[in-house]
Amino acid sequence: MADNDIALMAHLMRRAGFGAPYEDLEEYCAKGYEATVEELLYPENSPDIEQDLVFRYRGGWTIHDTTVTNCCYWVYRMVNSKRPLEEKITLFWKGVLCTDSAKVDNEAVEWVNVEMLRRNGLGSFRTLLMEVSKDPAMVFYLDNCMSHKGAINENYGRELLELFSLGVGMDGYANYTEDDVKACARAFTGWTRNNLIPQYPYGNYDWGFKYDPADHDDEEKTFLGETGRFNGEDVIDIIVRQPACARFVARHLYNFFVADEEPVPLWQNSPPQDPEALRILETAFLESDFDIRSVLRVLFNSDFFKNSRLNRFSRVKSPADLVVGVARLVGDYNEPKPGFLELRDEMIYMGMDLANPPTVEGWHTGKEWIDSGSLVERINFSANLVGNTELPGVRNIVSRLAAQSPLSPEQFVESCLDLVGPMEVSEGTKAALVEEASRSGELRYADEGDAEFARRIGELLQLIVATQEYQFC
Repeated sequence: MADNDIALMAHLMRRAGFGAPYEDLEEYCAKGYEATVEELLYPENSPDIEQDLVFRYRGGWTIHDTTVTNCCYWVYRMVNSKRPLEEKITLFWKGVLCTDSAKVDNEAVEWVNVEMLRRNGLGSFRTLLMEVSKDPAMVFYLDNCMSHKGAINENYGRELLELFSLGVGMDGYANYTEDDVKACARAFTGWTRNNLIPQYPYGNYDWGFKYDPADHDDEEKTFLGETGRFNGEDVIDIIVRQPACARFVARHLYNFFVADEEPVPLWQNSPPQDPEALRILETAFLESDFDIRSVLRVLFNSDFFKNSRLNRFSRVKSPADLVVGVARLVGDYNEPKPGFLELRDEMIYMGMDLANPPTVEGWHTGKEWIDSGSLVERINFSANLVGNTELPGVRNIVSRLAAQSPLSPEQFVESCLDLVGPMEVSEGTKAALVEEASRSGELRYADEGDAEFARRIGELLQLIVATQEYQFC
């Protein structure tokens, strides 16, 4: 049975990252929980990916000219980054402030969007909304380049309010009106992209943000109860001061880092499952001047996050959580080499295309990740890797169990659950695992050439990742 410190640290690393091998958890525990939280919150203090290795071995990833290279490079970063929260918060915002490559059709610009989310994801939400509003991929994706003074396109104004900052409503009330949508769209007229250079013969050129004052509606507007000659910056300033904005951000963070919530469209009439936790996060958001890092510090150190009974293993793993978590566990993807395309494809088979959220609403999380097809894919992918006892991370598990030998079937199961998590499983699941382990009796290590010892471990690991509990984090 894992001790409480290791179990809590594993919980933190599953949520603030993509999980960690047992030896990494031991190193984090030596630093202490609060110190580890601070390290995660300030990724700039940890080394970044070694770009020279990427340039040398997978130079195509650095050009960012295709969806495939962008996604492979991003998966590589998720698996190998010493800044796990930086990649996790980038994934979080990609699912909230959505663009997709299918419409944008300029992969260099789409990667600029991802880098913008990574750069601003832990900072001020006001700044993030400003950067999103100027992002050329977003300007094109939601048609703000087609919104003009006297002929507005409401797409960006509507989604900014509905899906990016406020939500349709809360506590049974609407957060804005149709007139607010129109005023918002008018405020963002003139926010466009620069003129395009024909892509042939050399391919797509970079896009950039452009403000065209001649196309901006500078007339008086009434927005969320305030009146003035507002532009886009003024609108964002008004938005972030709304109580609904604090609730929107807090509920998204709770859903992503703590426990699965209802989908966003239901929030107007479905109260949060933990109103007190939301109140704590809302207060942190407002008192910190809309700083996401400050909100996450409160979240990760809170009792509602750390509570093992309520919130550990309460979220269904997203395809990224599952695929990257298994890749980190087996330790075979720690350099830029072939194989990352297959990891990216596995996420797609499980329902998550990193480059193409299904709609501007993003990915629906929780139980919607699981159906009969995706569950089979999840189990087969995980079992194929953890059952390969030649992979470095699996060899480490074998070595640790060899040091504990001999092990009764009950001890064998407990140790494997610890080393792949630590995991918490139901009594029924544990009994089934012990029954299977008992078929071959005590686990006893003979010598380095003991293939039977390694085989039994690989097979039990395969059974563990096939359990219902392994689908949760």
